[in-house]
Amino acid sequence: MNFFRNRLVVLGLVLLATVLLYLLLPSIRQGSMEPSLEVQQRMGLVPASPPPPSGINITVRTGQLPGDPPLFFREALPVDSAGRQILPRLQMVLLHGQAFTSKTWEELGTLSLLASNGYQALALDLPGFGNSPDSESVKSDQSRVDLLKRFLEALGVRAPVLLSPSMSGHYALPFLQKHSAQLHGFVPIAPVGTRGITPQQYRDIQTPTLIVYGELDTNLGAQSHKNLIQLPHHTAVKLAGARHACYMDKPREFHRALLDFLSKLD
Repeated sequence: MNFFRNRLVVLGLVLLATVLLYLLLPSIRQGSMEPSLEVQQRMGLVPASPPPPSGINITVRTGQLPGDPPLFFREALPVDSAGRQILPRLQMVLLHGQAFTSKTWEELGTLSLLASNGYQALALDLPGFGNSPDSESVKSDQSRVDLLKRFLEALGVRAPVLLSPSMSGHYALPFLQKHSAQLHGFVPIAPVGTRGITPQQYRDIQTPTLIVYGELDTNLGAQSHKNLIQLPHHTAVKLAGARHACYMDKPREFHRALLDFLSKLD
């Protein structure tokens, strides 16, 4: 009897592992084993973000900018309380981390929330992620700066607020160094690359900055915070109980801090 009982236990464990693998498979991308936002919300790991105020229906449009490489993006245009399109208070460009894409900002409700508060929101799939193909043409800091500049110019984006989590620091920080005067604001979320900037270079950047990091991100979050506070016009927000992708762990708190920062830039 013990033999058959042990066989049943092993079979049960195999079935459980199969179910978990099935749930994780849609999110496995470029070696990442982190569940997608949709899966995490289904499993109760991520609290859902509040809908736009007053039940406004926001349309998130998609487009693709031609070039080498072509760039896929999502856009939410600003509307008033009646849902009518208006001129943007500010334009915001959102990059993404290694395990995510522009779709993350749509699923999290960030694009709709920004549009319903009067901001134009553009979320970009960086090369090699989502619907933007990889390219050998973006392997240097200057080429990545040129890519962001091409994207902004082609879409008529002037003086945007640039949001950069994690891996996208490879694009955002070189751009900040070379074109900080073209940015109305900067929102780094534990980005890579902060150690490559000298104290004097930090002091020369006058862009208003909201530094966001998770309390539990003792690696890249703590390291980037230590470096980024050298920026002369910064505010820092630590999200309690949040990990590296802190905006996913604490979307309400993240959105509240983001809207508060943007309101001061108007």
